[in-house]
Amino acid sequence: MRALVTGAGGQVGREVAGLLSRSPHHEVLAADRGLLDIADREKVLQICGEWRPEVIINAAAFTAVDDCEERRDQAWAVNSLGPRNLAEGARLAGAHLVHISTDYVFDGTSSRPYSEWDPPNPLSVYGSSKWAGEREVLGLLPGAAVVRTSWVCSPHGHNMLKTVLRLAASSPGPLRMVDDQRGCPTFAGDLAQMLVRLAVSRMPGTFHVTNQGQTTWYGFARDVMAAAGYDPARVEPISTAELQPPRPAPRPANSALDNAALRLLGIPLLADYHDALGRALRQLLAAT
Repeated sequence: MRALVTGAGGQVGREVAGLLSRSPHHEVLAADRGLLDIADREKVLQICGEWRPEVIINAAAFTAVDDCEERRDQAWAVNSLGPRNLAEGARLAGAHLVHISTDYVFDGTSSRPYSEWDPPNPLSVYGSSKWAGEREVLGLLPGAAVVRTSWVCSPHGHNMLKTVLRLAASSPGPLRMVDDQRGCPTFAGDLAQMLVRLAVSRMPGTFHVTNQGQTTWYGFARDVMAAAGYDPARVEPISTAELQPPRPAPRPANSALDNAALRLLGIPLLADYHDALGRALRQLLAAT
């Protein structure tokens, strides 16, 4: 299978490209932003036309949630127009497109986890631009797959796992973490396996894919501290309103995702996030 992986320099793209490259059955073009800016329609169509991928996995996005509030044009170009360009390129090449979206398409007012059939109502520029990207993909390419995920962590890049470890090691003082935002931590290596499965089987539709288990940022930080051998009591809960400085982009209070489509299709769900956390920490330790 010839696969184009966009955003290959990021957490998820790196894992997807690595997973595909380790198989003798796949030929992979791992495109980071330097090779392919998905907002560049001509470049997207050129690569799709010349390389003729059978599958495109789009892990490229402008994910800096607060920066999106100030750099709106860039957010809409990458998160909305970029997926449109890839859908057009996929149609040109006859490729199956798997597009990654986010839990931030929801407003967080639900008292239960969101299923794939709950109506989005994003609060931020980031969430709105990602929701528009979903509609671009499925509008141009009805057989495509949209995969919503949340709270992505890995041993690479910038994420909450590495932030907690850095803060724990750099200061003996308390770590103050928000306790009124709930979601599902998801580890990029586990997510990549499901993305590849959906790509190879050419599954269409919208899917929620997360590691299992819900928590808050406060709870997750305590889990990280305990798993890494630090005292979890050092983590103190605060509210979103207490964050200093205040964050420009509003966050959903509850963005936990119910992986209903996978469950109803009988597809095994990702492991509990505590298991994935342990694996990620072992990988980090092995690299040091």
